[in-house]
Amino acid sequence: MKVIVCGAGQVGFNIARYLASENADVTIIDQSPQLIQKISDLLDVSGVVGFASHPDILEKAGARDADMLVAVTYADEVNMVACQIGHSLFEIPTKIARIRHQSYLNPVWSDLFSTDNLPIDVIISPELEVAKAIERRLRVPGAFDALSMLKDKISLIGVHVRDETPIINTPLRQLTELFPELHILILAIHRNGSVIVAGGDDQLQPGDDVYFVCHNDHLDRAMMSFGYEEKEARRVVLIGGGNIGLNLAQRVEDKHRQVQLKLIEIDKARAERVAQSLSRSVVIHGDAVELDILNESNISTAETVIAVSNEDEVNILASLLAKKQGCHRAITLINSSSYNQLVSGLGIDTIVSPRAITVSTILQHVRRGRIRSAYSLSDGVGEVLEAEVLETSALTNQALRDAPLPDGVVIGAILRNKEVIIPRGKTVIKAGDLVVLFAKPAAVKKVERLFSVKLEFF
Repeated sequence: MKVIVCGAGQVGFNIARYLASENADVTIIDQSPQLIQKISDLLDVSGVVGFASHPDILEKAGARDADMLVAVTYADEVNMVACQIGHSLFEIPTKIARIRHQSYLNPVWSDLFSTDNLPIDVIISPELEVAKAIERRLRVPGAFDALSMLKDKISLIGVHVRDETPIINTPLRQLTELFPELHILILAIHRNGSVIVAGGDDQLQPGDDVYFVCHNDHLDRAMMSFGYEEKEARRVVLIGGGNIGLNLAQRVEDKHRQVQLKLIEIDKARAERVAQSLSRSVVIHGDAVELDILNESNISTAETVIAVSNEDEVNILASLLAKKQGCHRAITLINSSSYNQLVSGLGIDTIVSPRAITVSTILQHVRRGRIRSAYSLSDGVGEVLEAEVLETSALTNQALRDAPLPDGVVIGAILRNKEVIIPRGKTVIKAGDLVVLFAKPAAVKKVERLFSVKLEFF
């Protein structure tokens, strides 16, 4: 697959890194010679210096035989023009663009992004994606990651393993004996910077990050088995009224009617606009790192503080102050990856990375075969994929213990018709099943081939 990535920032770099690791032919365009040189030194990709919206630059990058164009520069207009030129002059089949400004995304202008107007196949809005990701975490208190899969019948959950976690130092195969009615399967363990595909003999240790899949009906019990018994927050303080904060507040008002939300915004004019856009939330004008403002929001009685301002430092300091004042849980947006290791031991419960969320969203549209969705786990330790089993797949009619799964892959859940199956070794996979699986990065391409139609089928 030949891919052109427009923009060598953090998102562009990480997309190029993912694709290059899978032997894709990647060319990256940026107007900064320094960024292009840095990426060319670090990755097995080609680099072109110039403006991604210029036809001669796109042609130099190989647009005439490209399969996909991913436009993630900092300028929406450059991304849109690059996609238009990629379509009109070079007939690139798939065009993906990052669009930040909410005016372009207003449903009133829904016809803008169409073949007859601006031919963009997939639009990624980081602000909307981040707001959705945080709102999902609100539904599952204690989880640092949460995602619904298999037609919203199961959840993928990430939790921190603590000293008080009841199932530490217990072989995972014994979980079935301890909780025979609990439909849960642990997929992966992230420990000391490396990932372990969970097996029956593995044991959880304090400090691990664990990813598991669970039937939605069993989610509360599953969280209790990891020592998390918190109820969904009813009092939330939201710091930052930018696009992410406003989108999140609107989603909370719409989907969490029981939540009392207070939003702190430092810019007076923006605070007034946000207040006009919300119906039930209280908007406070002030600086969230000042104790008087935090106290005005009754932070000591809040279950959750969510910091999503434009400044990492403000988000970190405000979260720590809120926790010190008595707030139970902190969800903190951090753009710079250099802060992640620093803050994890300071008491912040959940770190949200817009870069990682954007990359994960784009990867959903890069995956081939019958891959319906793809979700990149934190730090790129692996992907959770949802795929359809075809009649021609080597998995079909195989018991899971005998299935030719690549190394670094584990199947966590199956949807057959309307029935959710948490598989065991004797479970037989059938054509038409939808499966959720975890794959290490090196195994993803093998998984794609496993769920592709074979030529001899025709």
